[in-house]
Amino acid sequence: MIGRARQFITAAILTLGLAGEAAAIDLNDWNSVVAEAKGQTVYFNAWGGAENINAYIRWAGDEMKARYGVTVVHVKLDDTAKAVATVVAEKSAGKDHDGAVDLVWINGENFAAMKREGLLFSPDWATKLPNWIYVDHETKPTVLTDFTIVTEGLESPWGGAKLVFFYDSARTPTSELPNSAADLLKWAEANPGRFSYPQPPDFTGSSFLKQVLTELIHDKTKLQMPVDEATFAADAAPLFAYLDKLTRLLWREGKAYPQNYPDMKQKFADGELDIIFAFNPAEASAAIANGELPGSVRSFVFSGGTLGNTHFVAIPYNASAKAGALLFANFLLSPEAQLHKQDPKIWGDPTVLSLAKLPAAERQAFEALDLGVATLGPDQLGPALAEPHPDWMTRIEAEWTRRYGAAN
Repeated sequence: MIGRARQFITAAILTLGLAGEAAAIDLNDWNSVVAEAKGQTVYFNAWGGAENINAYIRWAGDEMKARYGVTVVHVKLDDTAKAVATVVAEKSAGKDHDGAVDLVWINGENFAAMKREGLLFSPDWATKLPNWIYVDHETKPTVLTDFTIVTEGLESPWGGAKLVFFYDSARTPTSELPNSAADLLKWAEANPGRFSYPQPPDFTGSSFLKQVLTELIHDKTKLQMPVDEATFAADAAPLFAYLDKLTRLLWREGKAYPQNYPDMKQKFADGELDIIFAFNPAEASAAIANGELPGSVRSFVFSGGTLGNTHFVAIPYNASAKAGALLFANFLLSPEAQLHKQDPKIWGDPTVLSLAKLPAAERQAFEALDLGVATLGPDQLGPALAEPHPDWMTRIEAEWTRRYGAAN
């Protein structure tokens, strides 16, 4: 539970499963983790909507098999909430061992729900992984706080995220680019039908709603706390007043929406949309490198800031292959895996590691990495706006569906 006292252990001894099981693992003896994991199959539940990410996961799984004898099966999801629902159902049925989910790609409201319901392997394991020593938890506070929820070592950081917009410089003049949500509305008025966003509760679409809410809400401190139902209508009024004006200006007049980010990206490539966005600063460069977008595509952000967060992997309390999941989580944190992931020709997902903590050879490899022609440098990304408390995403998604859902 979020409010319950944190459990402490001595000598970093973590029990594999519930108290009373015979098998245990000592994270001070990593060789024992490796030995326990050999021969296990890790069912990794992760979004499967982008082929470059799927390819990266296949690469990581191949490495796990070759190095450690661990098989990784990518269970492709279109919504992480489905993995959460699986664990909820298993707990309700009393299936406290041999669960179907061994590792899950997660953050935000899904992590909050699993933590609240006691569905995560605990206590603190993430900060005891051998590769944690390289994690930048000093200047990247979101590796320790997930959408305002303290992680307490219940999930291991995998990558960084920052909301970035894209345009094709061959057809949209740089001078016309919007610099805020308010500017975007004016741009849409001048360019009707040329902007849209994935239909919530798709994560990318919901993130656009949060970006607008964060910019327009009168008291931003409220976003760092759970929703107050007594004041929600007034607090969210600027967002929905904005969307009332924007919806008729969207692609297909808001009567239909892109299904997800890949669908939105394809519409951009096909010339149906002029501005799109993603939660990865290197996404445009990766798409150019993969031949999905033309070389004239470039990135931009709002000078007042865009949302930033970290995405993680977590182990359910009843996972069947906890040792294998721990080993895989540690591999995903390795400088080698993080470097491969940050390459825009592979994925382009930003690292969670501190370059200053890396050995010289690995640090130089990161510094030499070509992030791509459309990738903004760290000094060009602008401020990172804090993610709202998970309650806000759940609440505004429901209200959005009531007001603007495609069926309406």
